[in-house]
Amino acid sequence: MKKELTRQQYLDLYYFMRLNRAVEDTMVKLFRQNKIVGGLYSSLGQEAISVGTAYALEKKDWLAPMIRNIGALLVKGVPPSDVFMQHMAKYDSPTKGKDGTSHFGDLEKLHIVSPISMLGDLIPVMTGVAMAGRYLGQKIVTMTWIGDGGSSTGVFHEGLNFAATQKAPFVLILENNLWAYSTPVKRQVPLENLADRAKAYGISSYIIDGNDVVEVYATAREAVARARAGEGPILIEAKTFRRLGHAQHDPAEYVPKEMRAYWEARDPIALYEKFLMGEKLLDANGKKEVEQKIDTLLAAEREFAENSPMPPAEFAETGVYCTGDDCHKIRPKWERPIAEVTPPKSSVKAVWTVAGFGSGKSSGGTNAPIHFGDTTNTLRTPASDGDAPVKTSGRKPVKKAVKAAVASSATRKLKR
Repeated sequence: MKKELTRQQYLDLYYFMRLNRAVEDTMVKLFRQNKIVGGLYSSLGQEAISVGTAYALEKKDWLAPMIRNIGALLVKGVPPSDVFMQHMAKYDSPTKGKDGTSHFGDLEKLHIVSPISMLGDLIPVMTGVAMAGRYLGQKIVTMTWIGDGGSSTGVFHEGLNFAATQKAPFVLILENNLWAYSTPVKRQVPLENLADRAKAYGISSYIIDGNDVVEVYATAREAVARARAGEGPILIEAKTFRRLGHAQHDPAEYVPKEMRAYWEARDPIALYEKFLMGEKLLDANGKKEVEQKIDTLLAAEREFAENSPMPPAEFAETGVYCTGDDCHKIRPKWERPIAEVTPPKSSVKAVWTVAGFGSGKSSGGTNAPIHFGDTTNTLRTPASDGDAPVKTSGRKPVKKAVKAAVASSATRKLKR
């Protein structure tokens, strides 16, 4: 770790990592008390990635987390009570009790796009958000995360290729946590570094220690700045380890004990505390203050979540589909004159002239590309090229002229 941030930045990173872990510890207790409705997915040992990367974004930037990126939600400003209520399916949750995990977003204020369960799909979605921001002149950067297993999906490659060809201001964080559920990364990818996949699309990439929050933040900050400057998408591979199973139901007995012991000794919060203490940025009293602040906050947030009611039964049939303004009123926020991207009006009439069929007004009074109406048309048949136009009126003369043109063409072919 290098000492290159302000004291407040160092302490912010520490606070959010500790908050990330404490929120998940609280949810483990709720899960064991049978108060959590859906599944519970842990980011134990990966807090530095979610916190460090999200902290590199500006307030106007957009992110789309996966289920293990609760730390990113907290950095963006989501209160812990929202996370608790989502998992408890409470009525006061962002989705009003219609989801049992972290599938929620905030498009209006926090600029968060809801997670998508189909891994990899967030890549083209966030590419589109990045392109829309550029079109509107907002100078934003978008970010999402993907695991080592998710990087083997087709949409990962399609989305990254799309982002690269569009030079979208987009940063992709690839969390290489060594296990795609129970499949070790070496059994699914013939690469030592997953960042090498960026070469196929001609974009830049970084490889970082995902358990070093300062390195994570510094690299993400540089990538965000480069993307904002117009250098296109950037891939960051963060090497780390998933210390718990895929979810609470998975004991992860497939992980070798030696591997688990190695990574537990590299706990990102413990490593960062040691660094802060060594640099005189944190002491025992400061650590205790952070712990008390988090304990007080989470006690109040948990109490609020537990006291929130369950949704009424009749609410089940509502909100299945977005129905427009009564669902949400999201409008483009232009940061540039709309005239800049509005095509100029053409002075050429929208009439398609086909040789042999003429052009003009239809019987309805509008321009028509091909005319069989009862208006006077100017007809030039292939056989009469160079001759004076033939004036026709009505349906029958036009049909006769067309038949004559066809017959003339057939005669020329026979002569050849």
